[in-house]
Amino acid sequence: MSYETILVETDERGVAHLTLNQPETHNALSPKMIEELTLAARELGNDESVRVVVLTGAGKSFCAGGDLGWMREQFEATRETRISEAMKLARMLRDLNELPKPLIGRIQGQAFGGGIGMMAVCDVAIGVEEAKFALTETRLGLIPATISPYVLARMGEGKARRVFMSGKRFDGQEAVSLDLLAKAVSHEELDASVEAEISPYMSTAPAAVAKAKAYARSLGPVIDEEAMLRSANALADAWETPEAVEGVGAFFEKRKPAWVT
Repeated sequence: MSYETILVETDERGVAHLTLNQPETHNALSPKMIEELTLAARELGNDESVRVVVLTGAGKSFCAGGDLGWMREQFEATRETRISEAMKLARMLRDLNELPKPLIGRIQGQAFGGGIGMMAVCDVAIGVEEAKFALTETRLGLIPATISPYVLARMGEGKARRVFMSGKRFDGQEAVSLDLLAKAVSHEELDASVEAEISPYMSTAPAAVAKAKAYARSLGPVIDEEAMLRSANALADAWETPEAVEGVGAFFEKRKPAWVT
């Protein structure tokens, strides 16, 4: 299947590279990209020739979060539309999280907001040391709601609270300390480090790997339709606050919101 916003390439070993391919927008998550990632996750999950999936981005950024056009639409959308759009993102993350193949993140650049959610659904993520990361939603008067089940499952509550509300930027080494990355390396070491994560799977039984992953997931936090809908409603609630009106408005007007001192 061909896509507009992503690339899917599988080598002779059965290693599929799933690449966010909108470098001109820093691979921001547009409705089209969310739709195509959902389709790709299902396609790769059902492809018996695929042994491992590597998730990465084209260009300097891994994923800059929500697409600006999408944000403009949400600014004036109804509550029902906001919930519907949030659920599309939630289901895409769920499909990647439950992919019956090992999902290895090759984080070659910065990730903000929804990009952190994309990192969190990987079974293991390797990133570059100098990349910057942040959960930036509170700077806009919003909350990191839709991605929160996956971020909390990855970091744990204690570590997540170090960065979940502050919007502060942190580098690759701090991302390791937060359990968001397994390892932070130089750009030159990135591909070799990712290959070191791929290689062991070439000696494992694919069906056993899928069953082991599903079993591990079943023992973790419950992320079902109810949990996703709760997160979508929390985001819709945040959009309806005066702070969101001020914060998002200030962002598009390229000024500081009223609370910045």
